[in-house]
Amino acid sequence: MTRTELINQIKSKESLLCVGLDTDINRIPSFLLKEKDPIFEFNKRIIDATLEHAVAYKPNLAFYEASGSKGWESLQKTIEYIPTEVFTIADAKRGDIGNTSSLYARAFFDQLNFDSITVAPYMGIDSVKPFLEFDGKWVILLGLTSNGGSSDFQTLEVNNSGELLFERVLKRSQDWGHTENMMYVIGATKAEQLEEIRKIVPDHFLLVPGVGAQGGDLEAVCKFGLNQDFGLLINSSRGIIYASDDHDFDKQAGKVASNLSAEMKRYIDEYI
Repeated sequence: MTRTELINQIKSKESLLCVGLDTDINRIPSFLLKEKDPIFEFNKRIIDATLEHAVAYKPNLAFYEASGSKGWESLQKTIEYIPTEVFTIADAKRGDIGNTSSLYARAFFDQLNFDSITVAPYMGIDSVKPFLEFDGKWVILLGLTSNGGSSDFQTLEVNNSGELLFERVLKRSQDWGHTENMMYVIGATKAEQLEEIRKIVPDHFLLVPGVGAQGGDLEAVCKFGLNQDFGLLINSSRGIIYASDDHDFDKQAGKVASNLSAEMKRYIDEYI
């Protein structure tokens, strides 16, 4: 998917919403367990209920890999079910050198046909470049994440320079890709730092997890993160997909997605 196509999808739906499909077999409604493929059936109903509001879907690969070959089958069926005009993110956090990254890229871009993949930058340029060699595909590089342990490394000062490690990642990696094939993960719980982050990467799209169950501030994310091309994909996972464990779980997920999307539209209108 091109940047223009993504922007047009956001304009069309007036939404920045990315729905995280972190589908746990132990948390889905019990009545679905009688289905041949409970994970896919759950995802299918969530997608149907949220598609009007979602511009992207982000399956977290761990929830599928844990089920072995059946999980991979559920994942492939899920990706095939999502309309091609909607952006798809393989939340895989891959990153290895040389041929290994090339094979990861082939797996997620050629075989599963994801539009993008999350990549860890710790091993440097040769672990990221292979993912950038696929036309129309995106790398979403981990920048400043929302987990508690992010401060262990990401906010360490580099060589007494006053520059933090995640800032060095943002600056250095801009030579690897560009605004048409690279985004960054910036956690919503770090929204207070978005204003400074936008000075480093003013034009890149940012994938912002942590809104909803993790307590991220949606207004602050939009206020400091929006740019002239919107520039944000704001993810909510558990807050949407586990809004209910009853027979109407999909309708409840749709309501949460609708409310989030409507709030996003207000902030889009206010801050752009």
